[in-house]
Amino acid sequence: MNNLNIPPVVKNLLIINIIFFAATWFQREFMVENLSVFYFNSPFFKIWQPITYMFMHGGLAHIFFNMFALYSFGSILEAHWGGKRFINFYLITGLGALALQWAVQAFEVYQITGSPINNLYGLNITDLAAATKLRDIYSTPMLGASGAIFGLLVAFGMLYPNVELYIMFIPVPVKAKYIIPIYIVIELFLGFSQFKGDSVAHFAHLGGALIGYILVKLWKNKNTFYDYYE
Repeated sequence: MNNLNIPPVVKNLLIINIIFFAATWFQREFMVENLSVFYFNSPFFKIWQPITYMFMHGGLAHIFFNMFALYSFGSILEAHWGGKRFINFYLITGLGALALQWAVQAFEVYQITGSPINNLYGLNITDLAAATKLRDIYSTPMLGASGAIFGLLVAFGMLYPNVELYIMFIPVPVKAKYIIPIYIVIELFLGFSQFKGDSVAHFAHLGGALIGYILVKLWKNKNTFYDYYE
């Protein structure tokens, strides 16, 4: 990886993600049950999961696109901020992604049970659809670096708004300040639409994007130096 001039934090993140993915390939049940993250009141939740879930991925396409984005955008941002600020940004946006996802799930649990922290197994829910929804919230793990990656995308769009990006299925380059907001709006639409069979945690993506936006604005207001590429 050194020949690709990958900065150290991005390189180590890539290595850790690949190690986790390889381990999941051979010990999927153990890795998913212990290192993905569950709803905070789930019996499957463990205290370390809010960190480890960021390094877990469900399939080759999932890890490939996340790691490609981490390499492409993360390398530029680490060079811009330095390693310490970059890793802080990455981890905080990943935690922010989880926080918004949990907040949405807590609201859904509240709607069904009247409290976001009810014991799943002590409830008597007669509505089959509600019971199924509740079971899915408590027993379905979330995994992946996508929340933190969305934070990186937003930061890149704010710091380098006029850099032209090539996007799949679009034959011409589009400036970052246009394509990234459109991407966020699409995620917002998908999050609220909740199409059947869609297992993507769209609100986690939005959480990472929101925290990324807030961090960049805060750091800019503290007179952090910015160099914009035209």
